[in-house]
Amino acid sequence: MLRKLTILGPGLLGGSIGLAARHRKVARRVALWARRTEAADEAWKLGAADEADTDLLEAVNGAELVVLATPIGVMNTLAQQFKPVLAKDCVVTDVGSVKYQVVTALGELLPRFVGSHPMAGSEQSGIEAARRDLFEKAVCIVTPVETTDKPALQLVHDFWKAIGCNVRTLSPSEHDEIVARVSHLPHVVAAAVVNVVCSDGMNPLNFVGPGFKDFTRVASGPPEMWTEICQQNRQEIGRALEALIEELSQVRAALENNDGVELKTMLKRAKHFRDELRFRV
Repeated sequence: MLRKLTILGPGLLGGSIGLAARHRKVARRVALWARRTEAADEAWKLGAADEADTDLLEAVNGAELVVLATPIGVMNTLAQQFKPVLAKDCVVTDVGSVKYQVVTALGELLPRFVGSHPMAGSEQSGIEAARRDLFEKAVCIVTPVETTDKPALQLVHDFWKAIGCNVRTLSPSEHDEIVARVSHLPHVVAAAVVNVVCSDGMNPLNFVGPGFKDFTRVASGPPEMWTEICQQNRQEIGRALEALIEELSQVRAALENNDGVELKTMLKRAKHFRDELRFRV
């Protein structure tokens, strides 16, 4: 059991981490930091922390594990601010959706930093959407490098496992390549499909079924957050888009040629891979 867990950021992930950690008794104390007093108060009222405040240094002081659950763009600044009060044995991790830049920057600044990314979330945002079961059976990708402190890596691995995750390990660059395809590309495509459907107005939405709603759900995610993610991982997302455009070009050619064999082959291949998800965790 951790003596003190500190969560920086009271959003969906930060709030859910707090709820899960308290429910599963992962730490003796769970502290949460927010920029605004109102956000800190709401997190405390919802039970996401034993203590919640806007004093960054007080929140981090004495922590055994600090989790950065803030936008990627502010992580380095926050780390520079709280580094002077970190306990010598304190481990720092994050929940960022892009890893190479984060691990490179924070790994140089914090000797016991370990990058991580729980593949859990929702199109909703904010502490009001937090759930204590958000991480149950979710994959969490931990992204060590050669210089990563081994005991710190073990602590982060054990932490995510303790709140319900199935932990996997990738290098930061492997993470960014894979997540660009399985998370970032689907979001961009869902947004593009919604924009195409509604290019002449919202009337087509009166006729959509559950398939469209399921497929495009992620397009409701926070635009500010996803803009940052796309910019941070723009090279890998660009490569994924190139592959998708090639695939769509083949589909268009099959349609133009009325090639039922090619269309069926493509659809069968997709069905085979999608059906495999039932056996994957």
